[in-house]
Amino acid sequence: MSDLLSLSPFDPASEPRIVIIADWLPPDFGAVGQYMLMRARSFAERGHQVTLIGLTAGRGSRRSARLGPGTLTETRLSAQPVPRASLPRRLLWTIWTDMRLVSAAFGPMRRADGILFTGSPPFLIHFLAPLKRLWRGRLVYRITDFHPECLIAARERSSLMLRALLRLTNFWRRRVDGFEVLGDDQYRRLEATGVAAERIALVRDGSPIDFAVDAPADPLPAELAGHCVLLYAGNYGIAHEVETVAEGYRLHHRRGSGRVRLWLSASGAGAEALVGRFTDDRLPFHSTPPVPLERLPGLLRSPDGHLVTLKDRFVGFVMPSKIYGCLASKRPLIFVGSEESDVDMLARRSHLPYWRVACADAAGFAAALERFADWIEKDDAA
Repeated sequence: MSDLLSLSPFDPASEPRIVIIADWLPPDFGAVGQYMLMRARSFAERGHQVTLIGLTAGRGSRRSARLGPGTLTETRLSAQPVPRASLPRRLLWTIWTDMRLVSAAFGPMRRADGILFTGSPPFLIHFLAPLKRLWRGRLVYRITDFHPECLIAARERSSLMLRALLRLTNFWRRRVDGFEVLGDDQYRRLEATGVAAERIALVRDGSPIDFAVDAPADPLPAELAGHCVLLYAGNYGIAHEVETVAEGYRLHHRRGSGRVRLWLSASGAGAEALVGRFTDDRLPFHSTPPVPLERLPGLLRSPDGHLVTLKDRFVGFVMPSKIYGCLASKRPLIFVGSEESDVDMLARRSHLPYWRVACADAAGFAAALERFADWIEKDDAA
């Protein structure tokens, strides 16, 4: 069982009523919402009365169910997709969505003994922390991604406005009752902002799925059959390395053996950039949309191995949760990113076949693809 479900910041006896605020809830795609729905059900099964408030691309709804000794009430607010192409529109969407979530949660939060909120959507802390005296319960922040640090890293530079926003964010962070971080790298980042170590707990996501021993893998797409297949599954956004993968993959097919086929079951700006690069270079690859959570076990067991990437400037600000499902699938792994990231530490501890490539080392990525293909062919021959 993952730390996420085995560790709890709340006591059912003294803190029976809990409110959780997240973003996109299943079946909509979003790792944070998937994990928070799992967390909400786990809390209810321990005896809590849980209210979960999140977003849906469909019609809004509210429903309650009894789970063991507790109850779970889900409120889903209908929302438009994030307008990622425009930063001003994205900021307006975030502000409006945060206000809607806080408004929907206001009544339950006044009665709650504990409030758990996440880093998605961003900047909820600016709406919750100033009103903290209105809540009777403890305020716990599961800091999935750091904001505005991610915005600063994406722009590769700061500005007067962003520096002011960061100072204000750190001011509110120091007034939250408790934090959960996803990795040791995030722990170091948060402690550096002035949050006392005793208020920070390391609670890893873990795999969102269990792999039954006899569960079959999904069949490979026809155009990938007979090839050595490397899969990238999930969000491939601004925090994930693109240039090293694009150029290294081109080198593998232009100057190397070309044995590896990259399969993108992904969404996001990074996935779109890779599709454009590979198409322009006329390189072989396969692209499909992300799959819903119930299909994830079959997908992750389909390829010969998995790819995870993270830009250096996002280390400690973003923790790719996909690493847990990839490792649980028992497939080899290639990571393009820093050894300072918890991804590298987790992969090394797994004792699975693993290759790490530094960002900007395209030749190293091409070489890793060759070593990966060699290992797969040797394993098949055995």
